[in-house]
Amino acid sequence: MAGRSTRDNAVRKPSSASAATPEATALWSPVNSRVRDRERKRDAVIQTAARAFRARGYHNTSLDDIAAELNVTKPTVYHYVQNKEQLLFECFRAGLRQIMEAFDEVGSTKLSARERLGIVMARYAEAITSDFGWCMVQAENQDLSPAMSRKVKSLKSEIDQGLRGLIREGARDGSLRKFDEKMAAFAIAGALNWIAHWYRSDEALTAAEIAERFIELFSIGLERKA
Repeated sequence: MAGRSTRDNAVRKPSSASAATPEATALWSPVNSRVRDRERKRDAVIQTAARAFRARGYHNTSLDDIAAELNVTKPTVYHYVQNKEQLLFECFRAGLRQIMEAFDEVGSTKLSARERLGIVMARYAEAITSDFGWCMVQAENQDLSPAMSRKVKSLKSEIDQGLRGLIREGARDGSLRKFDEKMAAFAIAGALNWIAHWYRSDEALTAAEIAERFIELFSIGLERKA
């Protein structure tokens, strides 16, 4: 992009409203110049953005704000993402990646479909209560470009199909009763997504404990009747 600086190491003093976190600042510190790598810095940009979007909202957060929180220049942020919309998408994808990894992990086990569904739900709840939870739930509502909106919907569809697949397998292996897989998947995802609207990090229950209670609730509704 014309006019952008190529000085990746340039830093600036953060504003009083958004000081850099020690972990993020350390990635650009001269002391760690020999151990810095692009992926770690890119991850720091994405996680910092996710926290900012959750705290202030997407439209109320600028790339200048994110750069200030990282204690770097705005061109440095542009080194890792093309624009703010892509940054939101990367936050969204980082959260969903945790769920997709859970599907991959349980796919190679000999556990029943009900047990595998429980593991996926637990990881889903953990993702929703993470820094990326707000972006996972709200990304689609942020006036995205048609191309980006399609990408978001495609990834959400993968999660939906994964849930439906486990529900179908549960009916086949007898660990779950037969049920409308589409409605069941919608109900599970909807309930888990809603956690992002009310969960706070200082809640009495941890993410794992919340997931356990959701799993118990849905298991009662889905378990095979004698």
